[in-house]
Amino acid sequence: MSERVAVVEHSALSESHVAALRELFDSEYRVTHGEWDPDRPYGYSPADVHTTIFRGNRAVAHVGFQRRVIRVGRAEVRIAGTGGVLVHPDWRSEGVGRRVMSHAQQAMRGDERVEFGYLGCRDEVVEFYERTGWSRVNAVERHVSTVDTTKTVTSSGGPILVFAAVADPRGDAPRWPLGDIDLDGTPW
Repeated sequence: MSERVAVVEHSALSESHVAALRELFDSEYRVTHGEWDPDRPYGYSPADVHTTIFRGNRAVAHVGFQRRVIRVGRAEVRIAGTGGVLVHPDWRSEGVGRRVMSHAQQAMRGDERVEFGYLGCRDEVVEFYERTGWSRVNAVERHVSTVDTTKTVTSSGGPILVFAAVADPRGDAPRWPLGDIDLDGTPW
């Protein structure tokens, strides 16, 4: 079966694309987290851009990102907050995750509103992200709670990874600034 990649702005998602994403996410998370809502996925920030790999009409992999300006120390950084990274269990260990991530990273590189990709994850998946070009940074992160949006959560233990989406004029990757991180919203 042939593979098709779609990189689509959230506002341009078709009903069939949303239905395919809902099927993918619900197959993984419905029992524990309820039905997937594209505008507030499990309490996290929604994606502005969806990168999806299809086999036929079935979504088998997804990476989403939301453009946002965050604070790192005293610097403002334009990021693609990355989340909704998921590969259907039937297609894991076939390189589909690496391919969908590569297409999402290309979309980040092609977006002048993005300097870095940014994500938080579990320790068990750090190696996957590092193999696809992400680098771990150590910092204290503040974000709005996904459970109670009137509260702020501060953490320093979870892995934070970044991906340089632009090069400086000399062709070098930009350096991630030092300092505490304020996501100015919920995580992805």
